[in-house]
Order: sequence, then structure tokens, then C-alpha cells
Amino acid sequence: MRSSRLVNANTRSRQPSEVIAHYLEAIYYIRAEGEVVRSARLADWLSVSRPTVTVALRRMTRDGMVRVAADAEAERLEHAVSEVVEERLYRKMGGPKTCPHGNPIPGHSTMRADELRLSALGPGETGTITRISEVAQREAPPLLQYLHERGLHPGTRITVEEVDEIGGTMRLRAARQLTLSYQTASKLSVVRSARRKPRRASAPR
Repeated sequence: MRSSRLVNANTRSRQPSEVIAHYLEAIYYIRAEGEVVRSARLADWLSVSRPTVTVALRRMTRDGMVRVAADAEAERLEHAVSEVVEERLYRKMGGPKTCPHGNPIPGHSTMRADELRLSALGPGETGTITRISEVAQREAPPLLQYLHERGLHPGTRITVEEVDEIGGTMRLRAARQLTLSYQTASKLSVVRSARRKPRRASAPR
């Protein structure tokens, strides 16, 4: 009874179970990447069967956590710790706005409106990497090591030297010259550098 009172004292509402919290987190990040949330996508993300996802979504819909179209009310995402503990941990870490890979921490920051996928840049354009896709972090851990070894992380300035539309690759100049597939480049978000205005020729004296 005592532990129950402590839990209720530290929370404003009933916390979702750990399993449901994982579903909410997955839905949040899939939508944040601009993808459509589907049962099959969630099943792959969470490594469970599709029938299991269907049952979970029905329960979440019943409890008002998601709408029929599976859009998550991400703002209601709760962790398995009390709000008091969560806030203290956040302050202890210095109040970061993003994770180490540049993705915004829900409730503390949002994605930049001027971001675009690296794959959207054309030859000669430059930009600065702002984040690595959360989807990539979850589904392809080796990709993080691959990008790290090539110096591609938030804050890195890159220049697109060539785009091979037939081969589906991009040649970049960062710390060194390298080639990425469109698929890999799409996992990196960048902010395009402002184009310099050409200098006007001085009038002859």
C-alpha cells in the first residue's frame, strides 16, 4: 500500500506499461522521420509478430493513446519513471536539447524547420549535418559506426561534389572525399548553407 501511494504521489496520471511505452516511442520516431506508421513497420521495429501489434494497437486505441489511423499523441509519451525522477535526471545531464546524434529530446526541443535530407542536395551545394535518423539508430546500428568512421556526425560540414542519379550515389567532401548511396544519405539531415552572392565588379576609374 505504501509503495502504491508513493507512485501515485509522483505521477499525475497512470503510467503506461513498459510495452506500451515502447510502442509510443516507436510511433513517435517513425512519424518524426516522415514515414507512415503501419502495423508491419511497428512489427519490424519492435521485433514482434503482426498479430501482436494489432492487439496492442487496439488496446492503445481503446485507452485513447492513438487514433484509428495510428497517429501517436506523442506529447503524452511517458517514461517508466516518475516525473520527479525524470526531471532530476534531465537536469543532472545539463538539460540537453538533443541526443548525441542530434535528434531532439521530446518535450524539450523540436526538429529544425530548415532541415532536409542530405540526399536532397545537388552538386556544388554545401551544408552542415544536424542529425542522424533515429530510425537508422534503431534498425541499423552498424550504420552509426560506418558514419562515425567517416567523420559524418552532427556539426560536420559537407560539400556535394557529384550526384550519380543512375547509380544512386553521391560523392561528398567532408573530412575526406567519400561516396554514399542515396539510402545512406537519406538517413542524414542537413541544413543547407546560404549561397554567397557574387561580388559586383568595381567600376573602372
